[in-house]
Amino acid sequence: MIPLLAGDNSEFVKYHTNQGLVFFIFAVGINIIGGIIPVLGWFLILPIGNLIVLVLFIIGVLNAANGEMKPLPLIGNWQILK
Repeated sequence: MIPLLAGDNSEFVKYHTNQGLVFFIFAVGINIIGGIIPVLGWFLILPIGNLIVLVLFIIGVLNAANGEMKPLPLIGNWQILK
């Protein structure tokens, strides 16, 4: 949301703000689900889920830094901001 307030109102900024918001919701969801489910969540969902979150984060940062508007794998087609 900060890029929308601080930056210009370009499609690039809107696109990556939406990707960041979807990514944040996904990361919080993984951690909530992994934290609630005993044993399986703690030893399987959290480590694998957070590894996926890390990989998606790196892909997203590289896409934004290179000026590309590629969707993130798994979650890139979801749209919250219009």
